[in-house]
Amino acid sequence: MTTPASPKTQLTPEAMAETHAAAFALTRPWSAHEFSDLIESPTCFVVGDAQCFALSRVIADEAELLTIATHPDHQRQGHAKAVMDSLHSQLQTRGAVQIFLEVAAPNLGALALYESLGYLHVGRRKAYYTPTSGGEALDAIVMQRKLPI
Repeated sequence: MTTPASPKTQLTPEAMAETHAAAFALTRPWSAHEFSDLIESPTCFVVGDAQCFALSRVIADEAELLTIATHPDHQRQGHAKAVMDSLHSQLQTRGAVQIFLEVAAPNLGALALYESLGYLHVGRRKAYYTPTSGGEALDAIVMQRKLPI
């Protein structure tokens, strides 16, 4: 007999927005409506659960990591790496041969994770992220990885 997932782990747009808001204190978090619109797209899909998830899009043979979020209560436990490994596997089954992402330049933890997974720095977008605190906009580092690696 299968036990249904607890409400804490169910991946709904509302749960995604809640986790995203907790994880992204420096930049504007995404709303449940934004998540709902994206996951309804046939090119987008989500892996993970409400504690840690990744949202990606595949068009032709290219993928883009739209966002990944780990609730602060569950960070530094290997969840993001596991979600990224699952994402990479699913991307390959969907025909992707490479993936791109943007990450805020000051987000050293995320940069270290992506580098450990074989991502390379391929560009920089000046003032890409608007901070919630009203400070200066943050640069985005553009990263890319071939699939499989």
